[in-house]
Amino acid sequence: MIDFKQEIANIISKVVSIDANELKGYIETPKDLKNGDYAFPCFRLAKELKKAPPIIAQEIKEKIQFDTNIIEKVEIAGGYINFYIVAEKFTQEVIQELEKEENYGSSNIGNGKCIVIDYSAPNIAKPFHIGHLRSTVIGAALYNIYKYLGYKVIGINHLGDYGTQFGKLIEGYKLWENEYDIEKDPIGELTKIYIRINELCKKDEKVLQSCRDNFKKLEDGDEYCTKLWTRFRELSIKEFQKVYDLLGSKFDYWNGEAFYSDKMQEVIDILEKTGKLISSQGAKIIDLEEQGINTPCIILKTNGSTTYATRDLAAILYRARTYDFDKALYVTSYEQVLHFKQVFEVAKLLGLDEKYTKGLEHISFGMVLLPTGKMSTREGNVVKLEDLLQESIARAREIIEQKNPSLENKEEISKKVGIGAIIFNDLANSRVKDEIFEWDKILNFQGETGPYIQYTYVRTQSVLEKAGITEEIINLENVNPKVLQDEYSQDILKLLYNFKEILEQVTEKNEPSILARYLIDVAKAFSAFYNENKIMVEELEIRDSRLFLTHAVGKVLKIGANLLGIQMPDKM
Repeated sequence: MIDFKQEIANIISKVVSIDANELKGYIETPKDLKNGDYAFPCFRLAKELKKAPPIIAQEIKEKIQFDTNIIEKVEIAGGYINFYIVAEKFTQEVIQELEKEENYGSSNIGNGKCIVIDYSAPNIAKPFHIGHLRSTVIGAALYNIYKYLGYKVIGINHLGDYGTQFGKLIEGYKLWENEYDIEKDPIGELTKIYIRINELCKKDEKVLQSCRDNFKKLEDGDEYCTKLWTRFRELSIKEFQKVYDLLGSKFDYWNGEAFYSDKMQEVIDILEKTGKLISSQGAKIIDLEEQGINTPCIILKTNGSTTYATRDLAAILYRARTYDFDKALYVTSYEQVLHFKQVFEVAKLLGLDEKYTKGLEHISFGMVLLPTGKMSTREGNVVKLEDLLQESIARAREIIEQKNPSLENKEEISKKVGIGAIIFNDLANSRVKDEIFEWDKILNFQGETGPYIQYTYVRTQSVLEKAGITEEIINLENVNPKVLQDEYSQDILKLLYNFKEILEQVTEKNEPSILARYLIDVAKAFSAFYNENKIMVEELEIRDSRLFLTHAVGKVLKIGANLLGIQMPDKM
């Protein structure tokens, strides 16, 4: 398929003596299509050429030469040069690409590159609540999209299965094991123990010290503590899997913090040799003031036990050696911004190739808040993710019962719609924004939602079914690009043309909302096309051309939704 941006960049490059690849990055797609298919902003050249943008625009327009079979006209609007592509040529290119490519929008730009994505990472023995939803679905979407673009992707569920909280759980279990049935309700009962022991720790410093001592014993391989920890971990993972099954989440590795327990000493030894690991009030720290970070990174606590940072550093060392990554993405809330700044800075002292330390990225996201404020396991005010997903499925089923009571496979469809609504709601807005959890908002089946995209897809399949066309039978002989020159067809085709670029933008910014918003735009464009253009007409060229466009919309909506982790029902 012709890269129209590259064509325009090549044309401009010949008259301004700037590399075409650099110029391509400046080219924009105007929001208002009246301003052309592509626009080149001359503001970027003003400083270098020492001229006003409108003058630069006029001079470039007068000098450039372009192929009139590709570019229909060029116009000036202030400091912009607007390019209009020949509609028939544009349409022809998109149709040919859609016809020949099964995995439309995929590419090989990631060939030879490895991306490690650390996501989800719930804490063992704590509820898998809606606060974990964002990391799970953002990480899964990035995993799918990077893979679709040809990258080798390693997905890791870095379970919170180590740390002081286990010292607390062990102490609580020692005190009250006969009062709780953790086999019957593992997470629920362990949470009760955790909340109760936290309350006791607030009142009694000796109990808190016992908890710390328990964790040190766990690190040292104490038989009793290790046996209890193993039991808590196995029961927790079994519960977590229920949620992952609902979301369709899969991971390549489940190496949690504990996996690195025998790998931390090497980190400590390396840091000791640098002379940067210093004693401070009984602890071992790395001072980062020279790097502009006022808070030191604690490597060893006063009692000699390790920290979250020590384990993350061990993980970086292990992942660099094992996976030879180009990027390592950490999908966690913005509350951990300082932690990762510290860890990434200290990682530079581990003797790794600069490639690895440059490839470390924290993909932060806003918190999921209750209307009453932040959730806390200690305080016991969390919404369990499994409960949320099951409630969403139940509500989706109620709506389906009202709208289409005779629909077959209601349970399966309700699951796809209910889960899809939750995932899309989470991904539709910029990941850095906080999200206040409100049932009515998340389960709103009107407007710019997951169910709206699914409904649009179902509509495309219904049209094709009535025409006797299936996914296997799409070679429509009478498709004619000239038929698809109307405004509504062109709006769809321009969106479909941009699909690959949209996916690349997601990976450039690690922002799945770019794809989510794009799918809404495609669904809206098809709705307008459907309302304005009758599809099942007698003229074969018009009918088949519009049917092909309908098929293309369904194809892109399905691929895009699947990349986000959303399944498409065939009927609703």
